[in-house]
Amino acid sequence: MIGLIQRVRSARVEVTGETVGAIEQGILVLLGVERDDNEGKAQQLAKRIASYRIFADSEDKMNLDVRDVAGSVLVVSQFTLAADTRKGRRPSFSSAGTPALAEHLYEVFCQALVAEGVPVATGRFAADMQVHLVNDGPVTFSLQV
Repeated sequence: MIGLIQRVRSARVEVTGETVGAIEQGILVLLGVERDDNEGKAQQLAKRIASYRIFADSEDKMNLDVRDVAGSVLVVSQFTLAADTRKGRRPSFSSAGTPALAEHLYEVFCQALVAEGVPVATGRFAADMQVHLVNDGPVTFSLQV
């Protein structure tokens, strides 16, 4: 499971012109599910993101997590993160999870974040989404479990 996380001042997701999820300060998570992923990995990644210290403290050091700054998380499904891009000019998606697996683990991941005490907003699974964000820093990390 892959989580591309971006520290944001704000972010929102639109589907056909309608905002379906939005946050102010927090983390935008683009979530990729691979075929060998499971609920344990989804819960592990959620716990890691909830406690990942990417927000500045009073000394401008990355020592605070999203809960410390009363932030939220916006989760957007992103199957292209599971692409194999090592060869050729076209990505291969053979390692991506099936849509049924990906949707289930997306839901497990979001529920696990809520269980960690993090407010969660979401995109719409498998929809054509437009993601708008103000990246803070910019600060972006790729986390895998």
